This record gives sequence, structure tokens and C-alpha cells, in this order.
Amino acid sequence: MRRDDEFAEFFASRFDQARRTAHALCGNWGEAEEIAQHAFVRVYANWSRVRRDSAEAYLRTVVTRLFLDGRRRWRKREQVMAEPPETAVPPGTDAAEERPPLLAALQQVPPRQRAVLVLRYVHDLSVEQVAEALRCSTGTVKSQTARGLKTLREAYRGVVTPGSA
Repeated sequence: MRRDDEFAEFFASRFDQARRTAHALCGNWGEAEEIAQHAFVRVYANWSRVRRDSAEAYLRTVVTRLFLDGRRRWRKREQVMAEPPETAVPPGTDAAEERPPLLAALQQVPPRQRAVLVLRYVHDLSVEQVAEALRCSTGTVKSQTARGLKTLREAYRGVVTPGSA
């Protein structure tokens, strides 16, 4: 029973963060919720082997890999909806008016580069930590970061035009 209590506490304290990470990666709150839920299912399945001091890093890695796996399998999943979903900025965020254009630009960055950018700049991980999470070399992380930032800058310039921000 203690195992379940520990996991329940971990889930309660980290779900919102996992969902925000997934949203930064995929740009859709519904999909982000699904990714976060699947990540916690995987973490729970391995909870007896997860070191508590690195559980948050393990969760972040699972969220990122689920996102990337989903992009490999379903390049374009069409979601039919009666009405477009609301795109709200979570309360308490700084510079809320700047987030939608930045998130829109981030969605134009290829998935692997986007994952590197989110891990490096949203989660403030080192190059080595990102390489470990994505199972790649540090050189790959550096090149993906450079390419991702270039693509993000170009996309952001296209989203934020004079008079629109």
C-alpha cells in the first residue's frame, strides 16, 4: 500500500507539470493531457524500480518519448470537432500575451528539435541530460538545438508580424 501512496503523491504533485511539458511539445491541451496520462501509466508500471530522487527526470523522459513516438506513428492525425477548442493561457503565467505566438511558432519546429528545445529551455536541462533523455549524443543535442532555434526564430518572425503583437 505504501507504494501506491507514494505514487499517488508523486502523481498529484507532478501531473500539471507533465501536462504543461506535453503541451509545449504538441501544442494541443487535449493531446497533452493524453500524453501525460500515458506517461504516468508507464511510470506507475515501473514505480518499484524508479529511484525517488530521479523520478521527475524519468517522468520528463517518458513524456518526451511518448510525444516523439506519437509523431513517428501518426504524422498527421486529424481531429474532427464540432467547434474549435478554446486555447487558454494557464493562469499565473508571465507575459501571457506573448505566449500564443511563441507556442504557434514552436509547433512549426520539427518534433525532435522541439523536444530538444523544450528540455533545454523550458526544463533547463544540460546538454548531457537532454542527450540521456533522448538517447542520443551530446553533438546531436547541440546540432538539434541550433537548428531548432533557427527554425523557431524564422517561424516566430512569420507569426509575429508588425502590428500583430
